[in-house]
Amino acid sequence: MEKTKYRFTAFENTGETLFNEVWEFTSDEEAKEQGKARIEEKGVTDKTHRLINGSGKILIYHV
Repeated sequence: MEKTKYRFTAFENTGETLFNEVWEFTSDEEAKEQGKARIEEKGVTDKTHRLINGSGKILIYHV
């Protein structure tokens, strides 16, 4: 399967961008599952973050 690009962004409470990365997954479902694991690995589960697909659909969002 061909991979699709997804955008992950995480912010500090001050508005400072902690991460602004492009991740690649084969589907939105895979992005949700593996994205949650990557967010935990980066240690930003309690920070404001989002993962969106190429169409702008929000798959993961936390404030």
